[in-house]
Amino acid sequence: MVDWDIRKLQILRTLRERGTVTATAEALRMTPSAVSQQLTNLAKQVGVPLLEAQGRRVRLTDAARLVLRHAEAVFEQLERADAELAAYLHGEAGEVRVGAFSTAVRALVVPAVRALRETAPGVVVRVREAEASEAYELLAAGEVDLALSLAAQAPTVGDARFTRLQLLADPLDVALPPDHELATAEGLRLAQLAGEDWIFGGSGPWSDITRGACEAAGFSPRQGHSASGWTAILAMVEAGMGVALVPRMAAVGRGGVVMRELGEERPVRHVVAAVRRGSEAGAALERVLSVFRDVAAGLAQGARRIP
Repeated sequence: MVDWDIRKLQILRTLRERGTVTATAEALRMTPSAVSQQLTNLAKQVGVPLLEAQGRRVRLTDAARLVLRHAEAVFEQLERADAELAAYLHGEAGEVRVGAFSTAVRALVVPAVRALRETAPGVVVRVREAEASEAYELLAAGEVDLALSLAAQAPTVGDARFTRLQLLADPLDVALPPDHELATAEGLRLAQLAGEDWIFGGSGPWSDITRGACEAAGFSPRQGHSASGWTAILAMVEAGMGVALVPRMAAVGRGGVVMRELGEERPVRHVVAAVRRGSEAGAALERVLSVFRDVAAGLAQGARRIP
């Protein structure tokens, strides 16, 4: 099999376009003797004459035209490779694997993927729903490139394996049934709901967050029902079975309940992104993080206004 030399094929191609060795040498910033030597070597490699004399000039043989006909497909593919590589280097192409908790998938990741389809369709995001402990195991093992979690569940800032990036301060709003007497009350305070049945998980971080917020407001919440999924919690609130503290991210786009902001006393949870230390310099990953920040900023600015 012939050991094809792309550079020599480019010289032959330029000779076909320019017509003379001198013009070819000028176009490629070579000497005429270097052009002739390279073409002689190419003819030896392929085992057939590529040029024949025509007066003071040379012309391509039929064998040379056959070689170039096949070489054009190679040149085309190399052009595509150059274009894709340039896109990759500028963050316009590549694959980024994201591990994220369910609320973040819905409120942050999906809108980010939609935005990337418009601005950088060559960037592919692979999503894996995972709670914090699993997401960071996957990140450390190199199975995802980016992990989203609550700050309280993320590795410490001093963990040398990861770089943490603050994305969003997600406020907690109160979900009320549509016909609740306080659904339209002005200046709603958490203490006004002390006598309500509350819906939250029996244990875990969300139970701690709900209990802590209510206790800070001066009462211990009476747990009427236990649930950990936001779909179930909001369905029960809609049915008038109780009230709940709900992250704004989890309530975006969900109807059937009245969401009320608590003002200055409202509790907040912090959402962070983490990457393997040093990997944030990758162009595609940097592009994805930038879009996540934009989506998070939209949420923070009250893209969905709470009365």
